[in-house]
Amino acid sequence: MKSLFPEDDHPNGPRILFIGLGQSSHTHSWIDLLAGSRFNVRMFCTSSDLPPSDWPVRTYVLSEGSSRLDPAMRQCLWTNEKYRHFVHKSMMRVRGRAWNTDWVISDWLQKIITEWKPDIVHTLGLEAAGFYFVVRERLTTTRPKWVVQTRGGSDMQLAHLDPKRNAEIAMLLRACDQMLSDNAVNFRIARQMGVRDDQISAIGPVPGTGGIDVEALAKSWNGSASQRRIILWPKAYECPWSKALPVFEALKLCWEAIQPCEIHMMATTEETRMHFWDLPETIRQATHLSDRVPRAKVLELMTSARVMLAPSLVDGTPNSMFEAMASGAFPIVSPLETIRAIVEDERNVLFARNLYPDEIAAALQRAMTDDVLVDRASAANLELVRRLADRQHVRARVLGFYERLVGESLARAEAESA
Repeated sequence: MKSLFPEDDHPNGPRILFIGLGQSSHTHSWIDLLAGSRFNVRMFCTSSDLPPSDWPVRTYVLSEGSSRLDPAMRQCLWTNEKYRHFVHKSMMRVRGRAWNTDWVISDWLQKIITEWKPDIVHTLGLEAAGFYFVVRERLTTTRPKWVVQTRGGSDMQLAHLDPKRNAEIAMLLRACDQMLSDNAVNFRIARQMGVRDDQISAIGPVPGTGGIDVEALAKSWNGSASQRRIILWPKAYECPWSKALPVFEALKLCWEAIQPCEIHMMATTEETRMHFWDLPETIRQATHLSDRVPRAKVLELMTSARVMLAPSLVDGTPNSMFEAMASGAFPIVSPLETIRAIVEDERNVLFARNLYPDEIAAALQRAMTDDVLVDRASAANLELVRRLADRQHVRARVLGFYERLVGESLARAEAESA
């Protein structure tokens, strides 16, 4: 079973292994920050979903998908889809024991780390961190520096209230070398769990995508915000972190007042589509439904949107809010602590709680009829997103962060060998 690719781009450069969901556009965007640097980068996928075939990062995957993989860029643990997870015959028994899916995957990851010897392992999300933690405990070589990046609000902000989950999260965070997050609330929770200040990233909160190409989006604006008539709802699904049904009710309440307009519902799921067909025909005729959409397409549409609609129950610092700001679209978001820390109601956004259709309807009506508000906000928001999420600024901070970790790793290795 292969563990190594034929070569690295920079044979003498430092090595970073990312672990997480290979299909996530946030994953791709973050790792792409390192393009053109001296770092050698690889990705280990924790699910069977694949990254795009043209993504130029060497990736270990758990499925071949529907097409042949390029062996120079993708290595697959098993290929037979006879079962949901079917290991190659040569791995049917590992070290004398019947194969177990999770065990075989973690054994492969351990082999990769032992042979490639990354300087840094960066886990994307707490689920990936938990998976790596088990492997890390079995490593007999010098352990790489470990970065845990928490995902927005979904990783911690409800889970830490559950005593069992609190203990599990605390164990992971106290074991890592550095913790990254897109909001200060997660850092505060981590400190309450006993995470030391020196484990909290010195570069502070950073967008989970690695930031926005602000100037490129600003140049692509399709007219001023007040001239546009599109409402973009990028997360039109039901999940623990946001609810779609109150938004449907809000649309019914304000529909006549916000005409004319179009709605683009993205990332729709079966549940939201079922309720969509129960909407009045006039709303359905003005609505475009989409499943998962490539991030580039979302950004293209954002530059034509007047409103970016994203009420939520739990969130970090929403990447969609930053994208809207750079695109001139006016955000409607919920007044969560992580969001209130960086934006002001009626200056940058309008607040509406996710479970209150009346509040969402009132915000939509105001945003679709108050031209002065949205044009004033588009100017203020462009300056704000340049300051908080400009991709070039974030890239410089992140590269410096990794360089410092590599320096510490080398110093530790030299001390151990002395």
